[in-house]
Amino acid sequence: MRYFLLLILGFFAGLYLSWPGLLIPVNWKCFKEIIAKSANDKISLKAALEISPSYLLKSKNKKTSSKIRIVADACFR
Repeated sequence: MRYFLLLILGFFAGLYLSWPGLLIPVNWKCFKEIIAKSANDKISLKAALEISPSYLLKSKNKKTSSKIRIVADACFR
């Protein structure tokens, strides 16, 4: 049980260190807006600037996890 608690604590500490704005409600509003705009094929400039050129050149099949990482980087950093 103790190791499970340490694992969960490490997971959340890693998320917080990666995206310090994760706990701020305004950033979640930004996240929801980008998701809503992407459903209409209108991506924001802020999210577009977060995409690295190597991401665009590497593969044609973009995974959902990499899409979430890009949007999270745009809003939570």
